[in-house]
Amino acid sequence: MSTITLVQHQQPDISYHPDPEKYKLRTERRKAEGLPNSGLPAGFPAQLTGPLVWEGKSFKDERLNKPIGHVNQEAFPLPTLSPVLREHARILQSGRGFFVLRGLTVDRYTILENTIIYTGVSSYIGSIRGRQDTKITNGQTQSSMLNHIKDLSHTAVAGKIGAPAYTTDKQVFHTDAGDIVSLFCLGTAKEGGASKLASSWKVYNELARTRPDLIGTLAGDWVFDGYGNPDKPYSVRPLLYHTPSKGDTPERVIIQYARRGFTGFLNLPRSKDIPPITEAQAEALDALHFLAEKFSLTLDFQKGDVQYVNNLSIFHARDGFVDAPGRERHLIRLWLRDPELAWETPEPLRPRWDELYKDVTEDEQVFPLEPRIRGGAGKA
Repeated sequence: MSTITLVQHQQPDISYHPDPEKYKLRTERRKAEGLPNSGLPAGFPAQLTGPLVWEGKSFKDERLNKPIGHVNQEAFPLPTLSPVLREHARILQSGRGFFVLRGLTVDRYTILENTIIYTGVSSYIGSIRGRQDTKITNGQTQSSMLNHIKDLSHTAVAGKIGAPAYTTDKQVFHTDAGDIVSLFCLGTAKEGGASKLASSWKVYNELARTRPDLIGTLAGDWVFDGYGNPDKPYSVRPLLYHTPSKGDTPERVIIQYARRGFTGFLNLPRSKDIPPITEAQAEALDALHFLAEKFSLTLDFQKGDVQYVNNLSIFHARDGFVDAPGRERHLIRLWLRDPELAWETPEPLRPRWDELYKDVTEDEQVFPLEPRIRGGAGKA
């Protein structure tokens, strides 16, 4: 009579805050156990080249320094500034992948006026705005196009927070959803809160050179938490996508991930009744963070600055911070898409991209003027 022993896999010892010592020990242990000797997945490049591959030490502080007081592209043309903005829109897609616009004078305007100006200027960078939340009110669909990034941990909604965006905690390197992430700084903290960027292509090249097995891990299946959705408790897709060159379109690699979805955060822990991540996946998450940190650029993000980032080629993060009365960190965010210059969306990402961009009508768009927790970033 033979006996079959079933091995129950458990979630690795990994938290939202990356621990360098745990990362080091996990890597040493996995190497001692013998890493897969398969090399890079078929078709993946040994090295990415071009201006999207960079590290923080390569840059000096470069700003536009253009005063802006107009509203939007359709209703209020910007004859002098629009060519400059469109040129920087191209930099997002095929250049270094980010830029900062400086010159908006926040204190001269109300929150409504600042929102209108920000939305209007941003329409030259991405004329399609993405939904950040959706709700039905009196039978009418309302799509929230604006999100506030602000500490809410001392407010009545504190018990519902499931994302560091609504705390003073650090945010580790990650991507958002969509093509372009834009942040407008309405206020800075008393101390801390520095904004950081890193080239995901630079991180890819380092992994392809030193740990091709982790490229395979990132390109494999990952279990995404449905956070209690009875119809879809979890979904499965890769974190890394490769699109070969085709015609005039160059070869590209896209990494899309947020660490908290695999570790949980605060009041939104990872569900216990879904498959755990593996030790290899835990190591890959740490590798992404610590390599991004190694090659990162810290921005001098000032009040009135607008940051535009190619979300398909750039990781972003921020340091923890301390607020004080009258010195509170407050950002507002848009998710954008440029129909002229947009990258092709990998097939597994299209359902999520459709949630953002598909069939958004002008009438359903709303722009909340007060901070609130976005759906998917808090405990129901």
